[in-house]
Amino acid sequence: MQNQKHLFNLDETVTYLNGAYMSPQLKSVERIGLECLQKKSKPYLISENDFFAEKRLLKERFAKLIDAPDSESIAIIPSVSYGIATAANNIHFEKGDEIIVLEEQFPSNYYTWKALEEEKGVVINTIKAPEPQLGRGSVWNENILEAINIKTKCIAIPHCHWADGTLFNLEAIRKRSDEVGAFLIIDGTQSVGALPFSVENIQPDALICGGYKWLLGPYSLGVAYFGERFHLGKPIENNWMNHVGSENFSNLVNYNELLKPKATRYDVGESSNFILTPMLSEAIRQLIEWQPAAIQQFCKEISAQSVQTLREAGFFIEQDDFRSHHLFGIYLPKEKSMATLKAKLSEEKIYVSYRGKAIRVSPNVYNSESDMEKLAANLISI
Repeated sequence: MQNQKHLFNLDETVTYLNGAYMSPQLKSVERIGLECLQKKSKPYLISENDFFAEKRLLKERFAKLIDAPDSESIAIIPSVSYGIATAANNIHFEKGDEIIVLEEQFPSNYYTWKALEEEKGVVINTIKAPEPQLGRGSVWNENILEAINIKTKCIAIPHCHWADGTLFNLEAIRKRSDEVGAFLIIDGTQSVGALPFSVENIQPDALICGGYKWLLGPYSLGVAYFGERFHLGKPIENNWMNHVGSENFSNLVNYNELLKPKATRYDVGESSNFILTPMLSEAIRQLIEWQPAAIQQFCKEISAQSVQTLREAGFFIEQDDFRSHHLFGIYLPKEKSMATLKAKLSEEKIYVSYRGKAIRVSPNVYNSESDMEKLAANLISI
């Protein structure tokens, strides 16, 4: 795969290594967004079919991206918290049930579960992050597997940790969760689009993704996969579109209480969104063309030498087998000052994030080996 910076509108004076914060917009996505924005000025150009055609295409594309069995298992959501709440509301919890989460995982995949402690009497089992040292990722994965027991009702974790890119072996976790009948709920926001994900292989009960990071889409729209255990569930809202027969506008006065099949019932109201839905659909089309495996390999190739250079200079970066290459954490040697480092990178217009104790670096196809070398040189010089 070759560098794709020409397909984005990034400023040449900026080194943007912060895709995990927010992706830059593809030119093609921006163009579609502007066209759709202007179309609203002439509402007579928006047909009844438009309410369903674009959202259907978005679901088909996302299903293909994640290797899901069909597009009816896909729901359009406004946020990760909405998707997590949908899953939580459709799991029957009893007092004493355990929910496994990870230390410092993203709040949208924590607060909903935490609230169940008081509401249902469940127990939140937080798997601590090991100290930054050799073998950290392996130990963290082992600790998750060991924590799963007959009391475990749900495991709600990411594919890779949002702060430092630690990878979690979802197939092994799925196998262990099946042994005790636990639900596996995955937040794929920081992985899907840049890291291969196969519903067929992993068999999650739910996969929730925000659209504005690695899916390269706009803010305020996401997509989710809901497996068979959720196909007869209750949606957060009863909107006109998630009921059977909603395609027939003239018959909407004849109410139909029957919900649409599978995950379609979980679509957020106004999911036709005539601007954001086509934008996210186009972004996913481009990702399918590139392929997440190729994106991951590209990020590995442009960062490999710089990662090695930083390790030799005393920085800790997780072993390659236990981290992603599109998102990873750099931990400073004790003698380095984080405050000084932040000021230096800001001065050089190098954009990264700071999450917990880690410098979070998140390259994508618009970056180059020279971008990574510039980052490494500045970190070492401080």
